[in-house]
Amino acid sequence: MRESGVWTYGVVNLIHILGVASLFGAVLVLDLRLLGVWRKVALPAISEPTVRVAAIGFVVAATSGVCLLATKATDYIGNPFIYIKFPAIGCGLLNVAALNSLQAWKQHKTRELSTREQSRLAVMGGISLFCWLIAITAGRMIGYW
Repeated sequence: MRESGVWTYGVVNLIHILGVASLFGAVLVLDLRLLGVWRKVALPAISEPTVRVAAIGFVVAATSGVCLLATKATDYIGNPFIYIKFPAIGCGLLNVAALNSLQAWKQHKTRELSTREQSRLAVMGGISLFCWLIAITAGRMIGYW
């Protein structure tokens, strides 16, 4: 990418930012709903579109992120924020896997959830927000180190 000129890096960086924005925007809406915001809106009405947008955003961000990382990989070795960002992303993805394994999540489209089940989903939403906020913050800080 370095030999392709300034525009190539800039465009890939823009694509990365759009992917991250799509991912986090969708995650934010879903996680806030899991935490109890917008209780009058049915969870399936929010989960269906946000999960799809978050997944696409993640693929776009990850793909473009690999390209950005490859461009300056040796420069990032000593950057402490890279060692915060990737574990935070890993924790976010593990949280997605854990959420998808919960019966409450598997059945939230077919029945009303109990208060206890809603509380479990709220915990998962809080963990998710924390992980993705850390990943985004560390990602921004990489450029300033």
